[in-house]
Amino acid sequence: MATKSADLRAKTPDQLRDQLATLKKESFNLRFQRATGQLENTARMEAVRRDAARVLTILNEKAAAAASEA
Repeated sequence: MATKSADLRAKTPDQLRDQLATLKKESFNLRFQRATGQLENTARMEAVRRDAARVLTILNEKAAAAASEA
């Protein structure tokens, strides 16, 4: 299930980093399944990749906002 950007913006940077780590682990597992021929839902790979990019974008936005305040 895709994560909405508004939900991500409500999270703290630590929560976002935890979620990013989870998404990267899932991405690794999906790549491993694809390599061994066990992957059934190929669309999930793209969704995980996009969710990870979305989390990184929000983290960068929060970092830029914190830098401009300082």
